[in-house]
Amino acid sequence: MENEAEDINGNPVFVGSRVRVLRIKDSVLAQLSEADAEATRAMFGSVLEVNEIDEFGGAWVEDTWTAADGASVTHSLGLGPQQMELVQDGDEDAGEDSGEPDEDSGRD
Repeated sequence: MENEAEDINGNPVFVGSRVRVLRIKDSVLAQLSEADAEATRAMFGSVLEVNEIDEFGGAWVEDTWTAADGASVTHSLGLGPQQMELVQDGDEDAGEDSGEPDEDSGRD
């Protein structure tokens, strides 16, 4: 299963696939500075392109935005099967909510 991962529904995920971030592990956030953790939490619910599949079958995505000082900021996040859902072309808005986590924040 080289260069292939799997999403929460068992769908194959490859480099170039678009996935929705469903969960971000608390253990990941705990290792980050508060500013980096906040930026990483902002990736929750986003649809992002997979740019790497690691040797463990993790799908890596990244998000880039402009900080208040005008600098570009990029964060990468490795996702396991329970943390992502494959998004088909044209389905990017399906399943999205207000972007605000509810009681089940989606974090592990």
